[in-house]
Amino acid sequence: MSAAAAAATWDPGQYLRHRDHRSRPFTDLLARVPELPARGRPPRIADLGCGPGNATRLLADRWPDAHITGYDNSPQMLARAEPLAGPTPGGGRLDFAPADATDWAPAPGTYDLILSNATLQWVPGHPGSFAAWTRALAPGGTFAFQVPGNFDAPSHVLMRELAATPPWRERLGGLLRHADAVLAPGDYLARLVDLGCAADVWETTYLHLLTGEDPVLDWVKGTGLRPVLTALADDPAATEAFLTTYRDLLREAYPATAHGTVFPFRRIFAVAVKDGA
Repeated sequence: MSAAAAAATWDPGQYLRHRDHRSRPFTDLLARVPELPARGRPPRIADLGCGPGNATRLLADRWPDAHITGYDNSPQMLARAEPLAGPTPGGGRLDFAPADATDWAPAPGTYDLILSNATLQWVPGHPGSFAAWTRALAPGGTFAFQVPGNFDAPSHVLMRELAATPPWRERLGGLLRHADAVLAPGDYLARLVDLGCAADVWETTYLHLLTGEDPVLDWVKGTGLRPVLTALADDPAATEAFLTTYRDLLREAYPATAHGTVFPFRRIFAVAVKDGA
């Protein structure tokens, strides 16, 4: 991922337009997280890349007495999440703090659960941080994450191909992520097992049925298209020209049906439990 992609400006409102579909992988990941180790104290949980916090607060439903911190490097996302902060009904606490997953390295034994949902694909070399993050777990704690595995899908391929054409190459060339933004499931499994964890890795392809006008374009405006929208933010005419061409390509790749537009989305999941000895 380029520096420009890392500095993308986020729009929480746009991101949340598809909150139901985006929350589904989070809840599916959470369902596979085992009970946290009993330590004689409330659980300590980190949500790395918490975004607007709508999914982070679901952690308090599962662990009502936990101290949960959502971390993100986007001021816009943290500002949207901040109203959710405070005591939770079960006696726990939810708070939010700035942090970048590129260099986040808490003290060993700090957390019982470190969870990251649809964030690590933005972090180049993120598997290199797994050792530090598992060290930050208490014995028997869990590291769980989910990343998109759809970088070879038309939504991304068409975006990259358009950005590489002569009208856009100078401003957008090399800006967008490729399939190497994430590892294959087997590679994640091997890295986690090598760290001494009991690991469960799987993949799921969701068939999101989207409604509305140009819903796939509306979806990627909240996520994958952010680096382009940031790079062109000072040129409304260029933004409109890029979006119009990209919209037409998406309409052909994802045709509308009488029931809506089907948007296949592959995701990769991992749950790794640290040795509790």
